[in-house]
Amino acid sequence: MTINSIQTRRFDTLIIGAGGGGLRAALQLAEADASVAVVSKVFPTRSHTVAAQGGMNAALANVLPDNWHWHMFDTVKGSDYLGDQDAIEYMCRAAPKVVYELEHFGVPFSRLDNGRIYQRPFGGQSQNFGGEQAARTCAAADRTGHAILHSLYQQNIRARTHFFDEYFAVDLLKDDEGNVLGAFVFDIHTGEEIIIEAKTTLIATGGAGQLFRTTTNALINTGDGMAMALRAGVPLQDMEFFQFHPTGIAGRGMLITEGARGEGGYLVNAMGERLMERYAPKAKDLASRDVVSRAIYTEVKEGRGCGPNKDHVMLKLDHLGEDVLQKRLPGIRQTCITFLGIDPAEQAIPVYPTAHYTMGGIPTDRYGQVVVPVKDTPEEPVNGLYAAGECACVSVHGANRLGGNSLLDILVFGRSAANHIIGYLKENRYHRPMNEASVEKAWQRLHRWDKTGEGESVERIRADLKKSMEDNCGVFRTQEVLDNGIKEVSAIAERLKEARISDHTGMFNTARVEALELENLMDVALATVYSASARTESRGAHSRIDYPERDDKNWMKHSLYSSEGRKLDYKPVRTKPMSVTSFPPRPRVY
Repeated sequence: MTINSIQTRRFDTLIIGAGGGGLRAALQLAEADASVAVVSKVFPTRSHTVAAQGGMNAALANVLPDNWHWHMFDTVKGSDYLGDQDAIEYMCRAAPKVVYELEHFGVPFSRLDNGRIYQRPFGGQSQNFGGEQAARTCAAADRTGHAILHSLYQQNIRARTHFFDEYFAVDLLKDDEGNVLGAFVFDIHTGEEIIIEAKTTLIATGGAGQLFRTTTNALINTGDGMAMALRAGVPLQDMEFFQFHPTGIAGRGMLITEGARGEGGYLVNAMGERLMERYAPKAKDLASRDVVSRAIYTEVKEGRGCGPNKDHVMLKLDHLGEDVLQKRLPGIRQTCITFLGIDPAEQAIPVYPTAHYTMGGIPTDRYGQVVVPVKDTPEEPVNGLYAAGECACVSVHGANRLGGNSLLDILVFGRSAANHIIGYLKENRYHRPMNEASVEKAWQRLHRWDKTGEGESVERIRADLKKSMEDNCGVFRTQEVLDNGIKEVSAIAERLKEARISDHTGMFNTARVEALELENLMDVALATVYSASARTESRGAHSRIDYPERDDKNWMKHSLYSSEGRKLDYKPVRTKPMSVTSFPPRPRVY
């Protein structure tokens, strides 16, 4: 292999991932006359943002009184006080503007009779710093992500963004000083390899829900960007915090949006009791997601589950009536009819917690710059490298994300990263020289999977990894279970070294992609179990039976996992907001 034998393309900015975060950044950059390349392993409108159902939060006050400061309080509280309050303030203040921008891009939000954007109640929302329930979530029925993604894609086509559809990014390219130079990618259809040189690179590859056997996430959510960052020497932050959505379809994992409870749905156990009255007397079914997930798990464990195996609870929507369901939750209704053979207008839906969202990820500041600890400094930006969306950790979600804040996160910080990149490009007008050793390393990683034949299959190893993560890193955790997770995942990682792919005619490149994805999942799985084993407290989604209390004295800090030596470091939570008084930790009740 020589650099000259591989096709090279040059752009101002390379964006890896074509979900909401990547497309929002691409649009901002293209409209500023930057040359932008977007690499996506699927056609852009199949990115996982398309699956977001319930809506995005913004304090518009169209339905009930609201302001961004209340939104900020709810987000800090929802994060179990691990969120960085400067970034949370930035997000909540920017939210209304971002919604209005989407409206102007053509997103068809649901409307009130007066023509304003409809807003529904969601979990963890309040008026007046913990008072009555708020209605903050802007929705396009129950297909909000679909509406946003399609609108952003159309706007990018208009702006002449350059798309590399169905290309796989193998690895970041760096020089000896640590500057990021672009990425090594290949065409999944033809196998053609390309070096994409870029003055700036934005990772927007989404989450890693495929770590778990039962998940709301698509098959593409394999933590590619996080693993690329790890291999480039960037630690991953707060990977112990993985959100389990309380209402996945039992046994299947498909998402039933929190918007179903926002519209008035509620959970019942085998005795027909509204179970959330026991766990969150005030907020009930609109408590924070980690609270509701643990409540459902506890009901089932204590024998009050529904069905012949008593392994789930029921979500009741039938009392809302067919008209409300068809207007506000048409997608959910059709999903239940298609996959369960039941109409939620007539019958309750069987639900159980399912793996949903990665709170941790690549550490960034509120400008989307990837920041890492360097020598005696708390953190410094990596030249030319940015991250936004679920693969990044700003950290606005802390230990637990509030429903409706994920779409907001990708759009606010995709836009913010693009604005910072525009300034960076003015100061850095020329491409840095390409590093042949970096290209060689990425090429070797891809061609390690040219070997076919004898050896354990990628499919078998992936299935074992997902089962081990589900068994050892789920809703409730103990030291014994987590240490077993480290042992099992480490053993599975060793098996991967001897794995081989099957050479099905015409399917070779697809098999290579699946192998590369498994390598990425393995790196992220190790980061998750190591980080979880080390945190000896319960906080947000990280709930430990052996350490049931939150420990602010010892654990008010972000974890940083590095793959080299599998070691952990820590950095303090940024508790000082930009312009307002900080919210100090206090007991988190709903």
